[in-house]
Amino acid sequence: MTHKKELHRLATPQPVRHPQPTVKAQDLTHLIFQRPDLNQAACFLTDFGLTVGHQDADTLYLRATEASSYCYRVQRAEQARFVGFGLAVESLDDLEKLTQIPGASSIEKSEHPGGGYCVHLKDPSGFIVEAVCDRTPARPLEHRAPLSWNLAQQQPRINATQRPPMAPPEVLKLGHIVIEVADYQSTCAWYTRHFGFIPSDVQVLPDGSPIVAFMRLDLGETPTAHHTLAIAQGFMAAYSHSAYEVVDADAVGMGQRVLREQGWEHSWGIGRHILGSQIFDYWQDPWGDKHEHYCDGDVFTATRPTGIHPVSPEAMAQWGQRMPRRFTKPKMSFSNVRALVRNLRRSPDLTIRKLITLMRMFG
Repeated sequence: MTHKKELHRLATPQPVRHPQPTVKAQDLTHLIFQRPDLNQAACFLTDFGLTVGHQDADTLYLRATEASSYCYRVQRAEQARFVGFGLAVESLDDLEKLTQIPGASSIEKSEHPGGGYCVHLKDPSGFIVEAVCDRTPARPLEHRAPLSWNLAQQQPRINATQRPPMAPPEVLKLGHIVIEVADYQSTCAWYTRHFGFIPSDVQVLPDGSPIVAFMRLDLGETPTAHHTLAIAQGFMAAYSHSAYEVVDADAVGMGQRVLREQGWEHSWGIGRHILGSQIFDYWQDPWGDKHEHYCDGDVFTATRPTGIHPVSPEAMAQWGQRMPRRFTKPKMSFSNVRALVRNLRRSPDLTIRKLITLMRMFG
């Protein structure tokens, strides 16, 4: 078994774009969580900058300022967990193509705000993907304009001051989701093959094996964010974090002040990433799941080639606090230890050598 896994690792290619994907996803529409307390979830998320769109006894919907009915769905459940996310596709024809994927549902009418149609799928790591189309747009919410900066050789702000409001920063949109998986290669391949994701940058271990893939949508010549989905090698399927765009760096800073004063737990930031270039700040919700404010991210067209980079804690930020060791520390419950042992035996992408390398790098 160990010898076969070693051969698999040596023969593993980097994640690559698929020449003929089933469909090309157009957007990341929403996240799906389960929580035991909807009011506690709403308290954190509104302090973070989202707006409650609708809430009933069993489901909470929150939205950003963009013209979408919701981007964050919380379902009442005894245990807190991340379930999956939604991807927009162009048409019912695209949904019909997705129904041919093994395990996919038939096309169904959506019962959630915005309506439309959806197909439910499950990726190789067990995350739910809701492919959606024909959702009815909502009225956009107002948000403040970006602040005008006086630079050394360009000073447009004359006889005026900077006074951003002391309030949660308005989240403009859901930006990206990052997941950890044991079956790294098959999960990456599933998203590139079926939804047309393009690897923007791949981080690799010293032996050359891929460890993180930052993947963007394929919108042709239309620029799109450096990554909408990132997949990291882990020892089990897990939520890493989700990211939300705000209007400027002052909004990121104001978010830190408001969340700190409200007593929420800070995770990492403020800083600027290397891959993607975003100015970032991370906070934990009541169940320890990380949520990121960001602004000023890179955008690429479909022609930009994939970059390959060595992974390390130093490769995560250009400036600001170095990434704390606790940021990537897994939750080591009894069930998670069992998952680690099971996946070391089962997954061709997870080896003792790789696990030791990751532990030495990230603690």
